[in-house]
Amino acid sequence: MGKQRVLTGITTSGTPHLGNYAGAIRPAIAASRQPGVESFYFLADYHALIKVQDPARVQRSTLEIAAAWLACGLDPDTVWFYRQSDVPEIPELTWLLTCVAGKGILNRAHAYKAAVDKNAAEGNDADAGVSAGLFMYPVLMAADILLFGAHTVPVGRDQVQHIEMARDFGARFNHIYGGEYFTLPEAAVEESVATLPGLDGRKMSKSYDNTIALFADAATLKKQIMGLVTDSRAPGEPKDTEGSALFQLYQAFASPAQTDALRADFAAGIAWGEAKQRLFEVIDAEIAPMRERYNALMADPARIEAVLQAGAVKARAIATPLLRQLRHAVGLRDLASAASSPASAVAEKPALPVFKQYREKDGKFYFKLSHANGDTLLQSRGFENPRDAGALLAKIKAEGKAAWHALRDVAELAELAQESQVLEALEAICREAAEAGAA
Repeated sequence: MGKQRVLTGITTSGTPHLGNYAGAIRPAIAASRQPGVESFYFLADYHALIKVQDPARVQRSTLEIAAAWLACGLDPDTVWFYRQSDVPEIPELTWLLTCVAGKGILNRAHAYKAAVDKNAAEGNDADAGVSAGLFMYPVLMAADILLFGAHTVPVGRDQVQHIEMARDFGARFNHIYGGEYFTLPEAAVEESVATLPGLDGRKMSKSYDNTIALFADAATLKKQIMGLVTDSRAPGEPKDTEGSALFQLYQAFASPAQTDALRADFAAGIAWGEAKQRLFEVIDAEIAPMRERYNALMADPARIEAVLQAGAVKARAIATPLLRQLRHAVGLRDLASAASSPASAVAEKPALPVFKQYREKDGKFYFKLSHANGDTLLQSRGFENPRDAGALLAKIKAEGKAAWHALRDVAELAELAQESQVLEALEAICREAAEAGAA
């Protein structure tokens, strides 16, 4: 099996804080260094426009977030790091998917439903204040994912619905246009994402105005940490680590040995001022080198722009050929190819056999080979993982009849089908794939 593609979108609204770093940036960069993985990270500035209509804020946030990820160690030479708006194939694919997406599915999207429910509770028109951008957000997200053949998209549980929608839109397109154009992605639910407490003990969030700046200077960082809310227990009184925001923050940045030492000191009655000083020191030790890189990047926006432009070229090397294939599939074609024949003599391209992937109620993934007339020729066994089925289909399309031995191991002939029909269909599929690749 080939490398697994993992895709992560980063909305360009706001300034990164310590919670973003521990919960998203640090683990994502660590994951990007795993062998056998192709990692895609993009700045989702089109998505930002749904909520933010302040151009200066969108631009500034894009700069700050790009600088933050680069300063924290993201290597643009080993991953795909690009700005969404630099890849014109994304909005074009959004429209192609819009034309197959069911409005009923979009009506059930969480964000749209929440807006409608809020309007209903306030006695307003159901769609008051709801933009088409908010309504179509899941289609744009599907285009982000499907364009790059992502196998996995790390998301919180509230975003799983959007991945299911991307699967649905991709599968509909594949079915309508008779090909395996899109890889159907899987959601990787991030159950164990670190959630850091903020200055008031609640979850660190801009909404609560309780964040600790990621790249503030050392003096500001120390001042913020010294303002962390603690209880009234005096020096010498034992203190609880359970439920302590200070201890949770320390644990996110300290080594196991340092954490054990602070736990013992809590039991021995460490003074809050001393505990906060230790917290500052352990955070600053990790952040200081990155802060220096961040400041250098922020002082040279042209350098960041160059990185993003190079990332766009790299991303479009994947996106442009696929869009060319999709345009051909839907009929957006060069008319010169039909110019040599009179209109009355132009015959439609004959229907071809097609593989179809689907998921059954047992939770497993299957594929079948259908004749051009719709008859089933071949039916696979169930796969636990859709990527396994997809990898085998890719091999078949590349090798045609030569892959028949692999099919014999995982599939069986339909009741009325003959082996000769299957081999003929495989050859036709292989030939079509080769012609599409050359187009």
